[in-house]
Amino acid sequence: MKAHDGMYIGGQWRPARGPDTIAVVNPADEQVIAHVPAGTADDVDDAVRAARGALPGWAATPPAERAARIAALRDVLVARADEIAETVTAELGSPLQLSQTVHAGVPVLVAGSYAELAASYSFEEKAGNSTVLLEPVGVVGAITPWNYPLHQVVAKVAPALAAGCTVVLKPAEDTPLTAQLFAEAVDEAGLPAGVFNLVTGLGPVAGQALAAHEDVDLVSFTGSTAIGRQIGATAGGAVKRVALELGGKSANVILPSADLAKAVKVGIANVMSNSGQTCSAWTRMLVHKDQYDEAVALARAAVAKYVPGERIGPLVSAKQQQRVRGYIEKGIAEGARLVAGGPEAPLETGYYVSPTVFADVTPEMTIAQEEIFGPVVSLIKYEDEDDALRIANGTVYGLAGAVWAADEAEAVAFARRMDTGQVDINGGRFNPLAPFGGYKQSGVGRELGAHGLSEYLQTKSLQF
Repeated sequence: MKAHDGMYIGGQWRPARGPDTIAVVNPADEQVIAHVPAGTADDVDDAVRAARGALPGWAATPPAERAARIAALRDVLVARADEIAETVTAELGSPLQLSQTVHAGVPVLVAGSYAELAASYSFEEKAGNSTVLLEPVGVVGAITPWNYPLHQVVAKVAPALAAGCTVVLKPAEDTPLTAQLFAEAVDEAGLPAGVFNLVTGLGPVAGQALAAHEDVDLVSFTGSTAIGRQIGATAGGAVKRVALELGGKSANVILPSADLAKAVKVGIANVMSNSGQTCSAWTRMLVHKDQYDEAVALARAAVAKYVPGERIGPLVSAKQQQRVRGYIEKGIAEGARLVAGGPEAPLETGYYVSPTVFADVTPEMTIAQEEIFGPVVSLIKYEDEDDALRIANGTVYGLAGAVWAADEAEAVAFARRMDTGQVDINGGRFNPLAPFGGYKQSGVGRELGAHGLSEYLQTKSLQF
């Protein structure tokens, strides 16, 4: 696609208020592929004003009509799937097949689920002698990350639209082209002017201006816990609502009765997908002491299939590459045993990191506690189930996890004791209707399904 040199505000592409731009770099070859405007507080103000002006009309639009518009948006995303996949590959670096199946495919499922929910959801309910109305919270400021550049947008915009809210989106500066493509899709789907608005820009400038804007009623942010704290503090000072999907350090718990080979293979695949740039990736593999050596050998064999530049793509930026290589060096320095990979760049060009497996990792090591956001797996030995649970719950995060056992009931019993918002049982499949979000410092609120829709609604009680 051709990059736009303006902002999508009030149903049209407008020139940016300032002259500054952001270079978009292809992380596979380190070449600049486009420039987009670096939005200012004035651009954000224009977008919020447009969203505020469109709010009364969109909030009053019957849910069935809102559903039809979301369905039309989904259909445009389907029609432009190839272009979406190619754009994601160009600016994120993910292999084209992954871009087609996940980056372009999953948002279609999510958009479709909200088209159906908007048509069937009860926005009014009875409670004794009262009628409770579920109304849109208002103008939403959506700030999205680069790792799933379309999915994260749709997971915020679709439920907001279904609820009757209007939206201003500030996408990550590393992957703004996909967001511009989404704005084109919104326009093609015929959403009323001002219902959706896009401002590209830097987080500390445009993102901060959006989070702090007095006319934004809810800030929905996905990204690091550190930035989430700042946004939460800003929103708290203004007494406005927030939805925060933040970091993770997920445990993949393999109980002794499980199919060890399958659990290790799927666990490695989970982390290597999207080059490890997934907040819910199972980066800590917990294995019983009696099976540990076998698991290490299986992990080494499994990760060898992920060849940089072929089955696994680069990281999104030079900064991210350096961050992940720094964590690998930290793991070595703290005494973890390198089983595969390492800090050396596997290719001369591109922001690649070697798929890396560490053994002899102890729970207190940095690589077992902090979110790395790269293709790095830590194998941790446990004594018994209580020890495994202590290790699994022993971080500040609680976003996702996995449990493997021969008997599903055994896995479920363990999962019930985990302090995490989502647990895959024996490799459970993605479900666009299931709520996604974290415990502890992994966030506040939920995305996807009816729970995701409720984040954008507020209640009014009529007493009779």
